[in-house]
Amino acid sequence: MLMAHPAVLEELLRRHEELRTRHGEGAARQLEDVSYTLCVSTGTRDIAAALTVARDQLRRSTPRRDDVVSA
Repeated sequence: MLMAHPAVLEELLRRHEELRTRHGEGAARQLEDVSYTLCVSTGTRDIAAALTVARDQLRRSTPRRDDVVSA
């Protein structure tokens, strides 16, 4: 399975959080678009699963402190 680049996931998660706090027609449409993109990027069908998968992928892509020290 293809995986989105961590920087892309970070930006999508940031944008999703930002849009959730906004109000108005334009923000709602943008939130739908970001939610859809998160679902496609994570291979999921609903936003709750997409958020969970994206956060998990980011957690796994971030080197642990002991990995950095030993390198």
